[in-house]
Parts: sequence; structure tokens; C-alpha cells
Amino acid sequence: MASLFLLTLFLCFTFIAIPFFSPVSAEPEAKTYIYRVDSFSKPAVFPTHYHWYSSEFTEPVNILHVYDNVFHGFSASLSPSQAASVLQHPSILATFEDRRRQLHTTRSPQFLGLRNQKGLWSESDYGSDVIVGVLDTGIWPERRSFSDLNLGPVPTRWKGVCETGAKFTSRNCNRKIIGARFFSKGHEAAPGFGPIGGGINDTVEFRSPRDADGHGTHTASTAAGRHAFRASMSGYASGIAKGVAPKARLAVYKVCWKNSGCFDSDILAAFDAAVSDGVDVISISIGGGDGISSPYYLDPIAIGAYGAVASGVFVSSSAGNDGPNGMSVTNLAPWLTTVGAGTIDRNFPAEVILGDGRKLSGVSLYAGKPLNGKMYPIVYPGKSGVLSASLCMENSLDPHLVRGKIVICDRGSNPRVAKGLVVSKAGGVGMILTNGVSNGEGLVGDAHMIPTCAVGADEGDAIKAYISKNPTAAATINFHGTIIGVKPAPVVASFSGRGPNGLNPEILKPDIIAPGVNILAAWTDAVGPTGLDLDHRKAEFNILSGTSMACPHVSGAAALLKSAHPDWSPAAIRSAMMTTANLVDNRLLPMTDEATGKPATPYDYGAGHLNLDLALDPGLVYDLANQDYVSFLCAIEYGPKTIQVITKSPVNCSMRKPLPENLNYPSIAALFSTATKGVSSKTFFRTVTNVGDANAVYRVKIEAPKGVAVSVKPAKLGFSEKIRKLSYYVTITVDSKNLVLNDSGAVFGSLSWVDGKHVVRSPIVVTQMSPL
Repeated sequence: MASLFLLTLFLCFTFIAIPFFSPVSAEPEAKTYIYRVDSFSKPAVFPTHYHWYSSEFTEPVNILHVYDNVFHGFSASLSPSQAASVLQHPSILATFEDRRRQLHTTRSPQFLGLRNQKGLWSESDYGSDVIVGVLDTGIWPERRSFSDLNLGPVPTRWKGVCETGAKFTSRNCNRKIIGARFFSKGHEAAPGFGPIGGGINDTVEFRSPRDADGHGTHTASTAAGRHAFRASMSGYASGIAKGVAPKARLAVYKVCWKNSGCFDSDILAAFDAAVSDGVDVISISIGGGDGISSPYYLDPIAIGAYGAVASGVFVSSSAGNDGPNGMSVTNLAPWLTTVGAGTIDRNFPAEVILGDGRKLSGVSLYAGKPLNGKMYPIVYPGKSGVLSASLCMENSLDPHLVRGKIVICDRGSNPRVAKGLVVSKAGGVGMILTNGVSNGEGLVGDAHMIPTCAVGADEGDAIKAYISKNPTAAATINFHGTIIGVKPAPVVASFSGRGPNGLNPEILKPDIIAPGVNILAAWTDAVGPTGLDLDHRKAEFNILSGTSMACPHVSGAAALLKSAHPDWSPAAIRSAMMTTANLVDNRLLPMTDEATGKPATPYDYGAGHLNLDLALDPGLVYDLANQDYVSFLCAIEYGPKTIQVITKSPVNCSMRKPLPENLNYPSIAALFSTATKGVSSKTFFRTVTNVGDANAVYRVKIEAPKGVAVSVKPAKLGFSEKIRKLSYYVTITVDSKNLVLNDSGAVFGSLSWVDGKHVVRSPIVVTQMSPL
């Protein structure tokens, strides 16, 4: 027996004698690397993975995070040669360098179809006891939106903690904010942000879950803020404050830091903690910010989200703000619900009145002393051809040119509100902020510190033309507060990330759009509503725009659906939202694109605009299990070891390669090769689960894309008590001679299952791509 024990010990220590790290000469600059480790390789002699990882280094190494739930592995600050040495260890499956990510920065619940007396709010008891985890910049807990008045005890399944730190004590958590954590190790180890770069700036930031930026407070209250009081921002958007899921509980995970972004290693650690803590929904308004998406196995957001979804947690993510360019959508993994932004039927009109009497419409949230109709000379510094002056960059304006005048500044590069401060510093009395071609007519309101009106590209060109022809050109700006009932709405926001999917065009992204323009929600006391250092105003609420604002609407919606249907999977919840989404605006006309004024397409809005009045009872859902996602990863030719980086567990791909387009998604994207001439066809397989009346009969309704033939077999689906799932085939046939693609390189249609009560709609996208 003793000899067996000694042999076991010998084998264990023989294995661990292969170090993760071998001594090398010192190198000046360390970076943070994230390592995916085969957890099944851990010798039993070690009680935890941390003990194992620590023992494998032959000299002290700064291990930042150990990941156990959504991902097995660790992150560490290493020199490049140390990192390469670790990669040689047989238990290491993959490594990737830590990256910095960007934030995708009280009427919207009604606009989504939520009503007090009936529907999803009442059916779900306003999301009671569902836990929403928000990965963002933290929270300002004193806001009335986070009151726990009349909420019951914290759900017993909750396993999280309330971390304390600067200006944040255990008393800042309550029955509403049931947990709070902060993650900074990756941030502090990053070159330029770590010890050499100064680390966290304690004069503007809190080493705690407290929010110094405002973004996290805004998104958290949008998803789950209480509703019991009137709110506005300096008189704008006055109404009753409310989140989408007012009774849902909040778990706060601070992963983003003021002025320095969010690092992958910290984001992954937050995913790991959130799943362990017991959240039901994760809201993450974070992405690459460059319109470029990494493969799923190199994307910690995709990896962390997979682990969460595999544990039954719904994950909502923002589509990015790099629209209206095509293929700008981010967060593309099919297990993520990717949310674009649309407008709501509320606006904050302002107008520029020119000296010749013309009135040009724009928007503004300026709440200071008005110009009272007084005319001022108007000047465009960009007329000189100097780009920095046209953008009103810091120190670019000549005081002799702008003093006492209204200044035209082009949108781009520096923050919109910062341009006004540059104008003010140079002596200007007001600003007209003009869109360029890329932004078109898309406008968002800002809480400017000087009288400012933002105008679209056409209005901007008209004002510039007026100046060029009139040496004595003058103007004034009027502000008209808040108006409700604006038409058309919703409109796809010009900045919202657009398809097609840059990684796998067979999966339509974004999935859906939700309100993301001029959204009123709670704000921090740490900064003014503009977020600028010189803005010392205090505001309980702020109005922001971005897919960051759209994402928590869907997170709150998921909380409501989870509360009403506790047995639904994340895929079923997403399907319910997608197949019931709106395609028309409040004129009952097809939704339009803010950037062009033309009809929008599924590349812009995915399945449509979120409509929670219908999502409660979708009739049928397209469900997905973990194995379906594994089959998809096999289909896109990821090898077993690569897939294990994402899934944690080893996988085997079948000899018969599946097709990526056969993932049971609520949308259909058909890709045909430009090299194929004549007639060609593709067949897709889908399965629907009946979540409505047991004995239901659905018949198919097809709106075929122009120049495309679509057939479905069978054309009728009959369900019963015993038959809850049925499958069907869709065959899409194109003739290259007759296929005429639109400006986005595709044609669009739909397939719907109809039973007289429900319309279960899936968008169809048909496009051609050049062969590799």
C-alpha cells in the first residue's frame, strides 16, 4: 500500500516537474496574457487550480485571475518570452493577449409595449426575483432607481457578495442591489495603465463598485430601475422613472474604469463570478469599438458568454456604434443576443434661425441661459481647410475669428460636448454641430454647456452655403424642450452596428434592435451629465444614446420573460423576442434607416424592433442546446482543441460535417457563390417547439425575396399534448440571371408560421459571396 502511495506521488510530481514557466533573462515590458488550460490535466495532489498554476512557475509570477466557471485557466502579467514558454506546457490549450474594450455608449418601456394593468409586466410581476448581472462601470447606489422599497428578501439561491472599497460599504447593497464586485487586476497590469502608467487614478475613480463614469448606473437603471417617482434631466424627458424590469434584482460587476476602458482579463473574471453567484441574465454593453471581430476562441466576451449560456444564463450584448457602415456589427457569437439601437417617439427639438429667415431643425439638451432670439454672427472655422479647426479640436480655434459668434463645428474625433467647451474657451457664444456624410441625418441629444444645436448633414451644408454667400451671415438658436408622439418611430439609429456578420454570414446579426437614442436613466454624482472634467453640474438622471442603451432594454426584457417562463432557455427567450419583433413604425409603414431615410433591412435591424406585448406569448420558439452550438463550431471547421477553448469540455466533431446555416436560429441567411451560374438551391433544417396552446395547427406564409423561390415542407405543422416539437425544411432557389441584389448586396424576405393567433416570423436573407 505504501509503495502504491509513493508511486502515485512520484507520478504526480513527475508531471508537475514540467513547468509552465522556464527561467529566462529579464525583459523590460510585461503584458497580460490569458491562458486556457485543460482542467482535466490537474493532478489530484493540488486542492485548487490556483495551487496547481502557482506551483508550475519556477519563480514568482503575478497571476491576476483564476477562472473556474465559464472558462478554465488564468491570466498573468508576463514578458513575451515568459508567455511563449508557458504556451509550451502540454496542458495549455490556447493563449491570447489581454485587450482593451470600449463601452458602447422613461418613456421607452411604454414604447416597447409594456402596460401596467396587463401583459408582460403583470404576468411576470415586473421581473420579481430574477437577478440581472450588469458588467459595466459600477453603480451609484443612492439613486432612487435602486431603492428596495417593498421588495421581498434576497433570493435564497444568490451566492454573491457585496465587496467594499472606496466610498462603498456593505450598506450600499440592499434587496435591490443584492451584490457588487469590482475587477481591476487586468487594468492595473496593462502597459500604460498599470504601475508604470500610474494605475487607477484615485482622484477621479473609486477602487470599489461605485461608479465614477455614469455609464453603469445608466444601464443598470434602464434594465431594472424601480418606478415610483417623477424624473427628468434639467426639465427634459419629464415623466415617471421606470426600468424595463422594475422588480428584478441587480448584481453589479465593475469591469470598466473611467478614462481607460475595460480589459478582457477582468471581463472574463466577471463572467466567471456572475455565473458562480447565480445571476439569471447578464447585460454587457461592451465591445471592440473598431468594427473588427476576433474569432470566437480569441474573444473573451464570446467565451465568457458561452459559459454563461451553457449554465442557463441569458446574455445580452450591444451591437456597437460603428454604423451606418456595413459589416460593423460586433459581438457576433450565436449564443449572444446582439442588440442594435433604434429611436423612440420622443425628441428634443431645437432650431437654427438664419439671418435670411430660414429655420433649420435639429436637437439639443441645452438647459442653460437661452439666446432669446438674439442674432449673432456665424462662422465656420473649417472654411480654412484646417481639419482640426473644422472639428473644433483643443487649441484649434482663433479667438479673433470666433469671439462673440456662433461657431459651426463638424462632428467627429473629439467628444461632441467637448467641442462646445473649445468654442467657449475661444470666446464663442454658441455652437452648431453639423453631421458629415457618414452620420447623415442621424441626431442625438447632448447636455451641452453652451447654447448648441445639432443638425443633420443636409442642414449643415445649407448653413455653410449661407455663410459662404453672406459676409454678414448671422443666426440664433431656439430650444423647444421635449415633444412626444414623434413620427416616424422607431427608426434605425445611424450609429447602430450593421450586418452582415463579418465572421459567419450564415448567422444574421444584429438579432434585434431596441430603444437606444436619447434614453433617460439614472446617473452618477461623480461627474456632470456630459462626463467632462469641467462639467460640475449634478444630475440624478441623464440622457444618453448608443447601443449601450439598447442592450439593457433587452436584458430587462429577458428578466421579465424569465420570470414569466422560468423553464425557458436563453435561446427560447431570444427566439420569443425575435419572432414577434416589429417591422413597422408608428405610421404603420416599414421602418426606415436614419442615415439614409430609406427603408431599413434585416442587416440594419435583424429580426426587427423589440415588442414585449407579443413576446410573452410567441406561440413557437426555436430552441438551442449546448450541443447545437458545438455542432455549429464543428461546422465552421474549428478543431476539437479549439472548440474546447470555448466549451471547457473536450468535444468530438462527427465525421459527417454539419452545415453552419442549419443552426436552429430564428433567422435564415442563404449564401450563394458568385461563381455558380444558372439555377442553384440550398435547403435549411429548422425545429420549432410549441410553447402555446397544446393543440395548435400552424400554416406557413412565405414572403420570398425578389427574384428568389422559397418552398417549405411540410407546409402545415400540427401539435398536440404529446407532440411539442416539429421540424421542417426550407429550400431556397436562385437563378443567377434573375437575382438582382440591393445596395447592401442582398435581398430580403420572410417565413412565418401562422395559427390565427400567433405570427412566428423569421427573416430570410439571400446574398452572393465570392469563393475563397
